Amino acid sequence: MSEMADRRGSQLHAADFDLREFAGAHLTRTRIVLVLAVLGAVTIAIAVTATIFGSVHISLLRAIREPLSPDHAILLGARIPRVLMGMIVGAVLAAVGVALQALVRNPLAEGGILGISGGGAFGAIVALVAFSRLGGADVAVPICAFAASLISTVAVYRLAQVQGRIEPFTLLLVGVIFNAFWGAAIMLVNSVVNFYYTHSIIFWLMGSFEAPTYRETAMVGVLGLAGFALLIAYARDMNLLSLGDDEAADLGVEVDRVRRTIFFATSVMIGAAVSVSGIISFVGLIVPHIMRLALGADHRLLLPASILGGAALTVAADLIARVVIAPSELPVGAITALCGGPFFIYVLRREGRRTFAL
Repeated sequence: MSEMADRRGSQLHAADFDLREFAGAHLTRTRIVLVLAVLGAVTIAIAVTATIFGSVHISLLRAIREPLSPDHAILLGARIPRVLMGMIVGAVLAAVGVALQALVRNPLAEGGILGISGGGAFGAIVALVAFSRLGGADVAVPICAFAASLISTVAVYRLAQVQGRIEPFTLLLVGVIFNAFWGAAIMLVNSVVNFYYTHSIIFWLMGSFEAPTYRETAMVGVLGLAGFALLIAYARDMNLLSLGDDEAADLGVEVDRVRRTIFFATSVMIGAAVSVSGIISFVGLIVPHIMRLALGADHRLLLPASILGGAALTVAADLIARVVIAPSELPVGAITALCGGPFFIYVLRREGRRTFAL
Protein backbone atom coordinates (compact mmCIF):
# COMPACT_ATOMS: atom_id res chain seq x y z
CA MET A 1 0.00 0.00 0.00
CA SER A 2 2.79 2.39 0.84
CA GLU A 3 4.45 1.71 -2.50
CA MET A 4 1.16 2.42 -4.29
CA ALA A 5 0.76 5.65 -2.32
CA ASP A 6 4.30 6.69 -3.18
CA ARG A 7 3.66 5.95 -6.84
CA ARG A 8 0.44 7.98 -6.77
CA GLY A 9 2.28 10.78 -5.03
CA SER A 10 5.02 10.82 -7.65
CA GLN A 11 2.39 10.85 -10.43
CA LEU A 12 0.62 13.79 -8.86
CA HIS A 13 3.92 15.57 -8.38
CA ALA A 14 4.80 15.04 -12.05
CA ALA A 15 1.34 16.19 -13.06
CA ASP A 16 1.70 19.33 -10.94
CA PHE A 17 5.03 20.02 -12.60
CA ASP A 18 3.50 19.68 -16.06
CA LEU A 19 0.57 21.84 -15.03
CA ARG A 20 3.01 24.55 -14.00
CA GLU A 21 4.37 24.32 -17.54
CA PHE A 22 0.84 24.98 -18.83
CA ALA A 23 0.66 28.01 -16.58
CA GLY A 24 4.16 29.13 -17.48
CA ALA A 25 2.86 31.51 -20.09
CA HIS A 26 0.88 33.32 -17.31
CA LEU A 27 -2.45 32.88 -19.05
CA THR A 28 -4.70 35.74 -18.05
CA ARG A 29 -7.96 37.11 -19.39
CA THR A 30 -6.08 40.12 -20.76
CA ARG A 31 -3.64 37.89 -22.63
CA ILE A 32 -6.45 35.76 -24.05
CA VAL A 33 -8.37 38.82 -25.25
CA LEU A 34 -5.26 40.43 -26.75
CA VAL A 35 -4.13 37.31 -28.62
CA LEU A 36 -7.60 36.54 -29.95
CA ALA A 37 -8.13 40.18 -30.96
CA VAL A 38 -4.93 40.17 -33.02
CA LEU A 39 -5.75 36.82 -34.63
CA GLY A 40 -9.31 37.96 -35.26
CA ALA A 41 -8.10 41.13 -36.99
CA VAL A 42 -5.74 39.11 -39.20
CA THR A 43 -8.51 36.67 -40.08
CA ILE A 44 -10.94 39.49 -40.94
CA ALA A 45 -8.30 41.20 -43.10
CA ILE A 46 -7.66 37.99 -45.04
CA ALA A 47 -11.41 37.37 -45.42
CA VAL A 48 -11.98 40.89 -46.78
CA THR A 49 -9.07 40.49 -49.20
CA ALA A 50 -10.45 37.15 -50.40
CA THR A 51 -13.86 38.75 -50.89
CA ILE A 52 -12.49 41.57 -53.02
CA PHE A 53 -10.05 39.61 -55.15
CA GLY A 54 -10.58 36.45 -57.17
CA SER A 55 -10.37 34.92 -60.62
CA VAL A 56 -12.68 37.70 -61.91
CA HIS A 57 -12.08 41.36 -61.01
CA ILE A 58 -15.05 43.15 -59.46
CA SER A 59 -15.63 46.65 -58.18
CA LEU A 60 -16.72 46.53 -54.55
CA LEU A 61 -18.25 50.00 -54.84
CA ARG A 62 -20.27 49.03 -57.91
CA ALA A 63 -21.36 45.79 -56.26
CA ILE A 64 -22.77 47.74 -53.30
CA ARG A 65 -24.36 50.59 -55.25
CA GLU A 66 -25.81 48.66 -58.22
CA PRO A 67 -27.90 45.65 -57.14
CA LEU A 68 -28.46 44.58 -60.76
CA SER A 69 -24.78 44.62 -61.74
CA PRO A 70 -22.72 41.47 -62.35
CA ASP A 71 -20.38 42.62 -59.59
CA HIS A 72 -23.23 42.49 -57.09
CA ALA A 73 -24.20 38.98 -58.21
CA ILE A 74 -20.60 37.74 -57.96
CA LEU A 75 -20.06 39.33 -54.56
CA LEU A 76 -23.23 38.08 -52.88
CA GLY A 77 -23.77 34.89 -54.86
CA ALA A 78 -20.23 33.53 -55.02
CA ARG A 79 -17.54 35.39 -53.07
CA ILE A 80 -19.19 35.90 -49.68
CA PRO A 81 -20.58 32.36 -49.24
CA ARG A 82 -17.29 30.91 -50.45
CA VAL A 83 -15.23 32.96 -47.99
CA LEU A 84 -17.63 32.15 -45.14
CA MET A 85 -17.48 28.46 -45.98
CA GLY A 86 -13.68 28.56 -46.11
CA MET A 87 -13.53 30.22 -42.70
CA ILE A 88 -15.90 27.69 -41.13
CA VAL A 89 -14.26 24.61 -42.64
CA GLY A 90 -10.76 25.83 -41.76
CA ALA A 91 -11.82 26.57 -38.19
CA VAL A 92 -13.41 23.11 -37.90
CA LEU A 93 -10.34 21.29 -39.23
CA ALA A 94 -7.98 23.20 -36.93
CA ALA A 95 -10.17 22.63 -33.87
CA VAL A 96 -10.41 18.92 -34.63
CA GLY A 97 -6.63 18.75 -34.99
CA VAL A 98 -6.13 20.36 -31.57
CA ALA A 99 -8.60 17.97 -29.92
CA LEU A 100 -7.20 14.80 -31.51
CA GLN A 101 -3.62 15.76 -30.69
CA ALA A 102 -4.58 16.25 -27.05
CA LEU A 103 -6.52 12.99 -26.81
CA VAL A 104 -3.83 10.75 -28.30
CA ARG A 105 -0.89 12.87 -27.10
CA ASN A 106 0.56 12.95 -30.59
CA PRO A 107 1.41 16.20 -32.46
CA LEU A 108 0.97 14.40 -35.80
CA ALA A 109 -2.67 13.47 -35.19
CA GLU A 110 -5.07 15.13 -37.63
CA GLY A 111 -8.34 14.13 -39.24
CA GLY A 112 -6.84 13.73 -42.71
CA ILE A 113 -3.71 11.89 -41.61
CA LEU A 114 -5.69 9.46 -39.41
CA GLY A 115 -8.06 8.55 -42.25
CA ILE A 116 -11.13 10.15 -40.66
CA SER A 117 -11.61 12.68 -43.46
CA GLY A 118 -11.19 9.91 -46.02
CA GLY A 119 -13.97 7.95 -44.35
CA GLY A 120 -16.24 10.98 -44.40
CA ALA A 121 -15.48 11.58 -48.08
CA PHE A 122 -16.28 7.94 -48.92
CA GLY A 123 -19.61 8.17 -47.09
CA ALA A 124 -20.45 11.42 -48.89
CA ILE A 125 -19.57 9.97 -52.30
CA VAL A 126 -21.65 6.82 -51.73
CA ALA A 127 -24.62 8.95 -50.63
CA LEU A 128 -24.18 11.28 -53.60
CA VAL A 129 -24.22 8.39 -56.08
CA ALA A 130 -27.01 6.46 -54.35
CA PHE A 131 -29.40 9.34 -53.68
CA SER A 132 -28.80 11.64 -56.64
CA ARG A 133 -31.57 9.97 -58.66
CA LEU A 134 -33.78 8.93 -55.76
CA GLY A 135 -33.80 12.40 -54.23
CA GLY A 136 -32.80 13.55 -50.78
CA ALA A 137 -29.09 13.81 -51.51
CA ASP A 138 -28.84 17.14 -49.68
CA VAL A 139 -29.87 15.40 -46.45
CA ALA A 140 -28.21 12.03 -47.06
CA VAL A 141 -24.73 13.33 -47.94
CA PRO A 142 -23.91 15.00 -44.58
CA ILE A 143 -25.52 12.14 -42.62
CA CYS A 144 -23.51 9.48 -44.45
CA ALA A 145 -20.34 11.58 -44.21
CA PHE A 146 -20.81 11.86 -40.46
CA ALA A 147 -21.57 8.14 -40.05
CA ALA A 148 -18.49 7.12 -42.05
CA SER A 149 -16.31 9.60 -40.12
CA LEU A 150 -17.56 8.19 -36.83
CA ILE A 151 -16.93 4.60 -37.92
CA SER A 152 -13.43 5.51 -39.10
CA THR A 153 -12.70 7.35 -35.83
CA VAL A 154 -13.78 4.42 -33.66
CA ALA A 155 -11.89 1.90 -35.79
CA VAL A 156 -8.65 3.90 -35.79
CA TYR A 157 -8.91 4.48 -32.04
CA ARG A 158 -9.54 0.81 -31.26
CA LEU A 159 -6.90 -0.61 -33.60
CA ALA A 160 -4.22 1.79 -32.33
CA GLN A 161 -4.60 0.59 -28.75
CA VAL A 162 -1.92 -1.72 -27.39
CA GLN A 163 -2.80 -3.20 -24.01
CA GLY A 164 -5.37 -0.50 -23.48
CA ARG A 165 -3.07 2.41 -24.37
CA ILE A 166 -2.63 4.47 -27.51
CA GLU A 167 0.75 3.92 -29.17
CA PRO A 168 1.76 6.96 -31.30
CA PHE A 169 3.54 5.05 -34.05
CA THR A 170 0.77 2.46 -34.17
CA LEU A 171 -1.76 5.28 -34.49
CA LEU A 172 0.08 6.78 -37.46
CA LEU A 173 0.41 3.36 -39.10
CA VAL A 174 -3.29 2.64 -38.66
CA GLY A 175 -4.09 6.08 -40.07
CA VAL A 176 -1.94 5.43 -43.15
CA ILE A 177 -3.67 2.08 -43.66
CA PHE A 178 -7.12 3.64 -43.36
CA ASN A 179 -6.17 6.42 -45.77
CA ALA A 180 -5.10 3.80 -48.30
CA PHE A 181 -8.28 1.78 -47.68
CA TRP A 182 -10.64 4.71 -48.12
CA GLY A 183 -8.72 5.90 -51.18
CA ALA A 184 -9.05 2.46 -52.76
CA ALA A 185 -12.76 2.34 -51.90
CA ILE A 186 -13.31 5.75 -53.51
CA MET A 187 -11.43 4.65 -56.63
CA LEU A 188 -13.57 1.52 -56.76
CA VAL A 189 -16.73 3.61 -56.69
CA ASN A 190 -15.25 5.90 -59.34
CA SER A 191 -14.55 2.94 -61.62
CA VAL A 192 -18.14 1.65 -61.62
CA VAL A 193 -20.10 4.90 -61.95
CA ASN A 194 -20.61 6.85 -65.14
CA PHE A 195 -18.76 9.98 -66.23
CA TYR A 196 -21.48 12.20 -64.72
CA TYR A 197 -20.14 11.54 -61.22
CA THR A 198 -16.43 11.84 -62.02
CA HIS A 199 -16.21 15.57 -61.36
CA SER A 200 -17.99 15.21 -58.01
CA ILE A 201 -15.67 12.41 -56.92
CA ILE A 202 -12.59 14.43 -57.87
CA PHE A 203 -14.12 17.31 -55.90
CA TRP A 204 -14.29 15.15 -52.75
CA LEU A 205 -10.76 13.84 -53.24
CA MET A 206 -9.00 17.17 -53.82
CA GLY A 207 -11.10 19.56 -51.75
CA SER A 208 -12.79 22.69 -53.02
CA PHE A 209 -15.19 25.46 -52.04
CA GLU A 210 -16.76 25.63 -55.47
CA ALA A 211 -20.21 27.27 -55.44
CA PRO A 212 -21.31 26.76 -51.83
CA THR A 213 -24.82 27.90 -50.93
CA TYR A 214 -25.88 29.91 -47.91
CA ARG A 215 -27.89 26.91 -46.74
CA GLU A 216 -24.82 24.67 -46.77
CA THR A 217 -22.79 27.39 -45.07
CA ALA A 218 -25.40 27.76 -42.33
CA MET A 219 -25.58 23.98 -41.79
CA VAL A 220 -21.84 23.58 -41.38
CA GLY A 221 -21.68 26.75 -39.31
CA VAL A 222 -24.29 25.53 -36.80
CA LEU A 223 -22.59 22.14 -36.38
CA GLY A 224 -19.21 23.83 -36.18
CA LEU A 225 -20.33 26.27 -33.48
CA ALA A 226 -21.83 23.43 -31.46
CA GLY A 227 -18.56 21.52 -31.75
CA PHE A 228 -16.48 24.57 -30.84
CA ALA A 229 -18.59 25.19 -27.73
CA LEU A 230 -18.22 21.60 -26.57
CA LEU A 231 -14.48 21.45 -27.19
CA ILE A 232 -13.87 24.76 -25.42
CA ALA A 233 -15.91 23.48 -22.48
CA TYR A 234 -13.50 20.52 -22.30
CA ALA A 235 -10.34 22.64 -22.71
CA ARG A 236 -9.22 22.06 -19.11
CA ASP A 237 -9.79 18.31 -19.46
CA MET A 238 -7.71 18.30 -22.65
CA ASN A 239 -4.90 19.98 -20.72
CA LEU A 240 -5.01 17.16 -18.19
CA LEU A 241 -5.37 14.40 -20.81
CA SER A 242 -2.18 15.67 -22.43
CA LEU A 243 -0.38 14.59 -19.24
CA GLY A 244 -1.50 10.96 -19.58
CA ASP A 245 -4.60 8.95 -18.74
CA ASP A 246 -3.48 7.95 -15.25
CA GLU A 247 -2.49 11.47 -14.27
CA ALA A 248 -5.73 12.90 -15.71
CA ALA A 249 -7.80 10.36 -13.78
CA ASP A 250 -5.92 11.18 -10.57
CA LEU A 251 -6.80 14.82 -11.11
CA GLY A 252 -10.52 14.10 -11.44
CA VAL A 253 -11.05 13.63 -15.20
CA GLU A 254 -13.49 10.91 -16.29
CA VAL A 255 -11.12 9.83 -19.04
CA ASP A 256 -13.33 7.39 -20.95
CA ARG A 257 -16.37 9.67 -20.94
CA VAL A 258 -14.38 12.73 -21.99
CA ARG A 259 -12.61 10.82 -24.73
CA ARG A 260 -15.84 9.38 -26.13
CA THR A 261 -17.51 12.78 -26.06
CA ILE A 262 -14.68 14.54 -27.84
CA PHE A 263 -14.27 11.78 -30.42
CA PHE A 264 -17.99 11.96 -31.15
CA ALA A 265 -17.87 15.77 -31.47
CA THR A 266 -14.86 15.70 -33.79
CA SER A 267 -16.55 13.07 -35.97
CA VAL A 268 -19.61 15.30 -36.34
CA MET A 269 -17.43 18.29 -37.18
CA ILE A 270 -15.32 16.43 -39.74
CA GLY A 271 -18.39 14.85 -41.31
CA ALA A 272 -20.02 18.27 -41.70
CA ALA A 273 -16.88 19.83 -43.18
CA VAL A 274 -16.14 16.98 -45.58
CA SER A 275 -19.75 16.87 -46.77
CA VAL A 276 -19.37 20.34 -48.33
CA SER A 277 -15.64 20.72 -49.03
CA GLY A 278 -14.18 17.28 -49.63
CA ILE A 279 -10.79 16.33 -48.21
CA ILE A 280 -8.65 19.31 -47.23
CA SER A 281 -5.59 17.91 -45.53
CA PHE A 282 -2.98 19.27 -43.13
CA VAL A 283 -4.88 22.31 -41.84
CA GLY A 284 -5.41 20.45 -38.57
CA LEU A 285 -1.68 19.72 -38.41
CA ILE A 286 -0.13 23.03 -39.44
CA VAL A 287 -2.25 25.47 -37.44
CA PRO A 288 -2.25 23.77 -34.00
CA HIS A 289 1.49 23.14 -34.20
CA ILE A 290 2.31 26.76 -35.05
CA MET A 291 -0.07 28.07 -32.40
CA ARG A 292 1.36 25.70 -29.79
CA LEU A 293 4.87 26.91 -30.52
CA ALA A 294 3.81 30.55 -30.37
CA LEU A 295 1.28 30.51 -27.53
CA GLY A 296 1.94 27.42 -25.45
CA ALA A 297 0.00 24.23 -24.84
CA ASP A 298 -2.85 25.55 -22.69
CA HIS A 299 -5.98 24.57 -24.61
CA ARG A 300 -7.99 27.41 -23.08
CA LEU A 301 -6.04 29.68 -25.45
CA LEU A 302 -4.72 27.18 -27.98
CA LEU A 303 -8.15 26.01 -29.10
CA PRO A 304 -9.78 29.40 -29.90
CA ALA A 305 -6.50 30.66 -31.37
CA SER A 306 -6.33 27.62 -33.66
CA ILE A 307 -9.95 28.16 -34.69
CA LEU A 308 -9.08 31.67 -35.91
CA GLY A 309 -5.78 30.52 -37.41
CA GLY A 310 -7.47 27.68 -39.28
CA ALA A 311 -10.04 30.07 -40.74
CA ALA A 312 -7.31 32.48 -41.88
CA LEU A 313 -5.09 29.76 -43.39
CA THR A 314 -7.89 28.09 -45.33
CA VAL A 315 -9.27 31.32 -46.76
CA ALA A 316 -5.75 32.38 -47.77
CA ALA A 317 -5.16 29.01 -49.44
CA ASP A 318 -8.46 29.31 -51.30
CA LEU A 319 -7.55 32.82 -52.46
CA ILE A 320 -4.24 31.50 -53.83
CA ALA A 321 -6.10 28.63 -55.52
CA ARG A 322 -8.43 31.11 -57.23
CA VAL A 323 -5.87 33.64 -58.49
CA VAL A 324 -2.66 31.75 -59.22
CA ILE A 325 -3.83 30.49 -62.64
CA ALA A 326 -6.87 32.75 -63.09
CA PRO A 327 -9.38 32.49 -64.67
CA SER A 328 -8.99 28.76 -63.95
CA GLU A 329 -8.89 27.52 -60.37
CA LEU A 330 -6.83 25.02 -58.41
CA PRO A 331 -8.36 22.81 -55.72
CA VAL A 332 -7.75 24.35 -52.31
CA GLY A 333 -6.78 20.89 -51.04
CA ALA A 334 -3.84 20.91 -53.44
CA ILE A 335 -2.55 24.17 -51.93
CA THR A 336 -2.82 22.94 -48.34
CA ALA A 337 -1.21 19.62 -49.29
CA LEU A 338 1.74 21.38 -50.94
CA CYS A 339 2.28 23.35 -47.73
CA GLY A 340 1.40 20.55 -45.34
CA GLY A 341 3.49 17.75 -46.83
CA PRO A 342 6.88 19.35 -46.07
CA PHE A 343 5.54 20.60 -42.73
CA PHE A 344 4.50 17.06 -41.79
CA ILE A 345 8.00 15.78 -42.57
CA TYR A 346 9.50 18.57 -40.47
CA VAL A 347 7.26 17.77 -37.49
CA LEU A 348 7.91 14.03 -37.89
CA ARG A 349 11.68 14.50 -37.82
CA ARG A 350 11.47 17.04 -35.00
CA GLU A 351 9.25 14.89 -32.81
CA GLY A 352 11.05 11.68 -33.78
CA ARG A 353 13.88 12.74 -31.48
CA ARG A 354 11.40 12.87 -28.61
CA THR A 355 8.72 10.59 -27.21
CA PHE A 356 5.87 11.92 -29.38
CA ALA A 357 4.11 13.11 -26.25
CA LEU A 358 2.77 16.63 -26.21
